Amino acid sequence: MHTIVLASGNAGKLAEMRALLGGFGLEPIAQAELGIADADETGATFVENALLKARQAARLSGLPALADDSGLCVDALGGAPGLHSARYAGAHGDAAANIEKLLAALQGVPEAARTAHFHCTIVLLRAADDPAPLIAEGRWHGRILAAPRGGRGFGYDPVFLDPTSGLSAAELDSATKNRVSHRGHALAALRGLLAAPD
Repeated sequence: MHTIVLASGNAGKLAEMRALLGGFGLEPIAQAELGIADADETGATFVENALLKARQAARLSGLPALADDSGLCVDALGGAPGLHSARYAGAHGDAAANIEKLLAALQGVPEAARTAHFHCTIVLLRAADDPAPLIAEGRWHGRILAAPRGGRGFGYDPVFLDPTSGLSAAELDSATKNRVSHRGHALAALRGLLAAPD
């Protein structure tokens, strides 16, 4: 079992990643448990931000690190909030304010035009100076609801409709969400990369 640092301070994301990493042969530890703060997300893409987070965690811990950068991309808003999903309304991680701003921006947009997807990029570094990080990506396509539904999940989950189940992401049980979500797809892709011969 190899110890790996999860480069995130988001409790919901950490819980999902721990559940999804089962069977990888990895023992995940949150960076906060090692006294490591969140990295500044100054990249222009999801990949760049995930690399920044993973490199900082690997450098400060001396351990392999896994980081993800993810966000909600709404077609009618030109891909916003995108990279700025966590701080869309200003303060970092204020889900209620972010949802309120999103729904206001989509006021009057018909249901058929409220298409969106969650995007997730996951980066695994074996060491801080790893020149060939493993990079996996996943997407979860759906629509933005007119009002929040459900009490599970985190972030934009209450207003993201999963078209297959007809439920919001916040109405799905965690096992189902982990199977169909952007993070689930990205970690499944990462699992394939880890299993591939060198």
